[in-house]
Amino acid sequence: MPHVERLFRHAMWLERERSNAEDLVQETLVQAMQSFHRFTPGTNCRAWLLSILHHVHLNRLRKLGRLTVDSDIEERISHTVPFAAPIADHLTDEDMLAALRSLPSHHQQVILLCDVDELTYKEAAAALDIPVGTVMSRLHRGRELLRIQLIRTGAVTSASRRGSETA
Repeated sequence: MPHVERLFRHAMWLERERSNAEDLVQETLVQAMQSFHRFTPGTNCRAWLLSILHHVHLNRLRKLGRLTVDSDIEERISHTVPFAAPIADHLTDEDMLAALRSLPSHHQQVILLCDVDELTYKEAAAALDIPVGTVMSRLHRGRELLRIQLIRTGAVTSASRRGSETA
């Protein structure tokens, strides 16, 4: 049970409610126990459990009919400016979490798995059941969207201004 805390943290991010996250982790662990014969010893158990968690989460969303597709993502990406403004050191956790929550869920998932849970591209791809190239492109686009969102909300510009005022 060493991975339960990380599973729960990830489930809380996906579900946003404690009771739903607890249910998701419990269902994930039940599925893992039932399919433990499929686990390959010597591989990353945390990545295997996270992939089960994502499958259970997506199945729950499909069942509820709440799975939404962000159809205008390509349009928003095409309006990005090639210049990337520097992210200031004065960002608060709340600024970052609010910006991350505003991203489409498929970008959130990849950013969380790669940047927060520190999975490799290959492990994240296995967890999400998508190709490694898709993980890489979603991570790149997600980071760019995150930067743009931080600029839009003023977290970057106000923090940059604070830094220039003190200089």
